Amino acid sequence: MRNFKFLSLVLLFAVVLSCLAPGALALEDPQVNSGAVLIMETDSRNIIYSKNENARVYPASTTKIMTVLLAIEAVEDGKVNMSDMVTANQSMNYDMVPDGSSAGILVGETMPLQDLLYCAMLASGNDACNVIAEYIGGSIENFIQMMNDRAAELGCVGTHFANTHGLPNENHYTTAWDFAQITLEAMSHSEFVEISDTIEYTVPGTNLSGQRKLGNTNGLINPNSALYPGYGYEYAHGIKTGYTSAAGYCLVSTAQKNSVELLCVVMGGVVVDNNGAVGYSNFLDSIELYDWGFDNFSFQTVLDANEVVTTAKVTMSSDGDVVALKPQTPITAFLPNDTAKDSFKLDIKVHTGEDGVSLQAPINAGDVLGEVSISLDGVNYGTVKLVAASSMELSKLNYIKTALLEFFTQSWVKITAIVLLVLFVLYIIAVILYRRRRRRYIRYMRAKQAAERRRREEERAAQAKIDQEFFADKPTAAAVPGQKAADRDYFDEFFKR
Repeated sequence: MRNFKFLSLVLLFAVVLSCLAPGALALEDPQVNSGAVLIMETDSRNIIYSKNENARVYPASTTKIMTVLLAIEAVEDGKVNMSDMVTANQSMNYDMVPDGSSAGILVGETMPLQDLLYCAMLASGNDACNVIAEYIGGSIENFIQMMNDRAAELGCVGTHFANTHGLPNENHYTTAWDFAQITLEAMSHSEFVEISDTIEYTVPGTNLSGQRKLGNTNGLINPNSALYPGYGYEYAHGIKTGYTSAAGYCLVSTAQKNSVELLCVVMGGVVVDNNGAVGYSNFLDSIELYDWGFDNFSFQTVLDANEVVTTAKVTMSSDGDVVALKPQTPITAFLPNDTAKDSFKLDIKVHTGEDGVSLQAPINAGDVLGEVSISLDGVNYGTVKLVAASSMELSKLNYIKTALLEFFTQSWVKITAIVLLVLFVLYIIAVILYRRRRRRYIRYMRAKQAAERRRREEERAAQAKIDQEFFADKPTAAAVPGQKAADRDYFDEFFKR
């Protein structure tokens, strides 16, 4: 029985461990029914979930985001004013269909440009879009070209506009990713944010019509929407709905909660069962994605500013031979709550010194000495500069040694040293040869002098012999008085001759 209890405890412990294993804690994808979706954190622009984000889709009336964006940019550039009175011409019916969404604008009707923008965004008026296009672009055709040019500037490679409003056209298409870029740009303009986040707007009476009361078609911010009631989401802000039979149900929106803003693009939505009632997946999927994002993601510090990332070799320092490098600023990212910090990959680049390897003192704390990028699963979450964590003072002795070494390793110094060495060797050889010749000369002169001495000795010997023989038969001075002095005078006179 005791063994059985022990085995039960082991099995229970194993079950607990399996529940805590990384695989058991893996974040499950949200359940969506629309054809193409994307949700991202707007500040970092990191996509936290997507489905078919690069697939070609029809944008329907979300097209009006680009139309209104170009109008607001024209106002900011001083080309037009919000208060400009714009008259609708017959051309406003360009590429229109009888049952398309309309703000009820009449040919010849005049209203401020600002009111036309509200008619386009809130009432989704196709007619308002054409009036705006002709006024801003000079012609609707030219404005459509402006739309395509602007999309290209924003990096949209899968987008082409064929009209200003989004009615079906095989040459009018986009992708969820592209429309996220267009929307991010639109959101950077406060006037656009204000218009797209307006629930109701009253257009004053005009020369041909009484006042119009507009209600936003976006059910996320307008729970009483005439088309899509009952989808109110407390954190939602803007932006635009869209529907055609070819495009399905579309919605581009944002939501903000606890200082976190998410952007959601849903294209190709369908009608689904919503607890026994008719539901539209563009709204249901958006709410699902927002709840999933806010519940499972948060901003996390993935690289702390006080964290030593790496070290770099330093020369000529009196404080050691390496300096610690840390991030200049922290890197934060919007990540799943259970993301392990050690799962990130660091790409470190350290600035090198003149030798291509080491840095050189002096170095001050805070000096930029490199950079580091941090990524996870191929997604870059930020790049920040690396700075010295402490100062490194210059060693004068090391500096002098290094300076001398650098001097003597220069090419011209080496060449000069080699030339001097060669000259010195030649000088030594010349000295050796000179000394050899001098020794031979001295030996020669000594031999010559010795020979001369022998010759002189021989001559003296020969003379002495002659003298001896000459005087042998002569009487001596003692025998002949005064003879010696007379003989000497005689010989002196003889040799003078």
